[in-house]
Amino acid sequence: MIKHIILWNFQDGKGSEEDKLKIKNGLEGLKGKIPGIIGIEVITNPVAGSNADIMLNSTFESIEALNNYQVHEEHVKIATIVRSITCNRMCMDYEI
Repeated sequence: MIKHIILWNFQDGKGSEEDKLKIKNGLEGLKGKIPGIIGIEVITNPVAGSNADIMLNSTFESIEALNNYQVHEEHVKIATIVRSITCNRMCMDYEI
């Protein structure tokens, strides 16, 4: 299995509750639409002192499943929205 974790900050003027829900619902809604996703969760309420505004915590069956997810049309749609709201993306993938 592969863990896929992404951290972002919101662009200046972004980060409203509507923006947070758009990202959360869009990414979490990919489970069941894209094969190989075991779990997917978006955290939108970091505690004070955190360096990121929003986090994706996801688990995939394999590296192949992660690679397929990244180019899947449903993911590409939401990723375009995420990029329009966020900046400073950081990613870490690791085997579990």
